[in-house]
Amino acid sequence: MRDKSQRKIAEKLAEKIYQSAWQNELQAEKKPRKTSFVKAAELYEAGGGEARFLPKLKRFFGRDTFIEDIDEVRIMEAAAALYPEARPDTIRRQVRVPIRSIQNFAAGKRRQKSTDTRRVRWLSPEEAERMLQVASDPHAIGLRDPRRETLRKIAFMLGTGAGPGETMALDGKGWNPATREWWLPGTKTTFRPRFVFLPQRALELVGEIPASGPAFPAPNGYPYKLHANRGAQMAVAFGKVRDAAGLGTDVVPYTLRHTWATWFYAQTKDWAALLDYGGWGRSDTANRYRKIAPKDLANQLLAYGWDFRPEESEPVRFGELVSVRFRPEEPD
Repeated sequence: MRDKSQRKIAEKLAEKIYQSAWQNELQAEKKPRKTSFVKAAELYEAGGGEARFLPKLKRFFGRDTFIEDIDEVRIMEAAAALYPEARPDTIRRQVRVPIRSIQNFAAGKRRQKSTDTRRVRWLSPEEAERMLQVASDPHAIGLRDPRRETLRKIAFMLGTGAGPGETMALDGKGWNPATREWWLPGTKTTFRPRFVFLPQRALELVGEIPASGPAFPAPNGYPYKLHANRGAQMAVAFGKVRDAAGLGTDVVPYTLRHTWATWFYAQTKDWAALLDYGGWGRSDTANRYRKIAPKDLANQLLAYGWDFRPEESEPVRFGELVSVRFRPEEPD
């Protein structure tokens, strides 16, 4: 400044400019960031999203349209411009669904693809029989299990597909001996509430079921102290049985759930029942558990006493009180 008498005025103006710049910067941080439709679509494609109908949509909206600003009116405008003669179902498939998918992707609501290592291990009937034989004589392998609780749990999981955690938490009150069904209350995250049905072989191995109280206690006879990672609580006893049966470390308690799904479907070919008994709400989830199996698996299971087929009822006369059961399919 040439006129030094104006210095204090200049300092005050500079301070106001400084404060104003900071205020604008802080307000900019508070404003939600927006992404152009084209940018969001490109990221969506890069993430494995369906790209078939996106080129026309990207040309229509361009980089000047923000994905957050596309509402129902803009969607209908795009439909009218891109597919003026199309039927409603075509509009839904080629305009509405792709746009909503990109919006969900940009908002972080898109379902992420699984990145876990999927289990492929399941037990053949012969392998399962080796485990059951070992578990029936725990003293021979140095396992202190006088009531053969490990055998009971393995048999129950093989016969019903129940997870190790929910098996250890079961109460005898859920058991209905008249129908050989057990009510499993499910968990908040993994298992849905459902009935499971015990095939005769599993019922024989499980043995006596208490009318109430813990149905599958620890080998020492005491109830498990349940926590979030319940399955790990039976890992030590299960590991001793597995090792003595000559099976590898890839066989874990959860392998029994995969085994049940494979066995059950091999004999029944009943996909709806598989979902119901397994507690799955999605077919793709159930399909992860049902493994590719040889065509004669159904007969192999019968040879070891495992029969998951619906029971056939006896002939009845008109007027008799009967229960309806499905006729089993003939094995391959």
